Amino acid sequence: MEEISLDEFLLLFPEHRRAFHLEMKEEYHVEEEDEEFSRFLAGEIREPDWGSDWRDHIRDAATAGCAMQRVRIVSEPLNDYARFLLAHAAGSVAAGEDIRYLPRDKTAGIDLPVEDCWLFDDSKLILVLFPGDGRRYGMHPVDDPELTACYVAVRDQVWERAIPYTEYAG
Repeated sequence: MEEISLDEFLLLFPEHRRAFHLEMKEEYHVEEEDEEFSRFLAGEIREPDWGSDWRDHIRDAATAGCAMQRVRIVSEPLNDYARFLLAHAAGSVAAGEDIRYLPRDKTAGIDLPVEDCWLFDDSKLILVLFPGDGRRYGMHPVDDPELTACYVAVRDQVWERAIPYTEYAG
């Protein structure tokens, strides 16, 4: 399966009007987050070093006319990792990303796919794979109109039900 680099991925945003990210895993083991997650578990909450680059990217995407949206499907009560992400969402929201939460028990009737994704407009699907140990395996573009249509349908359903960050209490 083809993989795209982070630089190639970031170039997709100014080419599209809408970038939607679907996160469905209970937790992720992203190397860039390891240190900050450990600090969070120890009771220290601070803005991660990697957070400023992402917020700059959000602002740049918005300036280019791309709306950034994210839905996190979560189990309640939130586990430590979901609380960590919630604690760090404010900076991304302030930069222009619309982050929403959908409790897992509110997904009845939605045929959730197996893999997380980025969906650009209604046409460009990038699967984000986190196999086995939860470490990111990469971002993989998919040229399959039927699969893309399934993700578009899921996006529309979860977006309609999801709770905006500013209203979600966890």
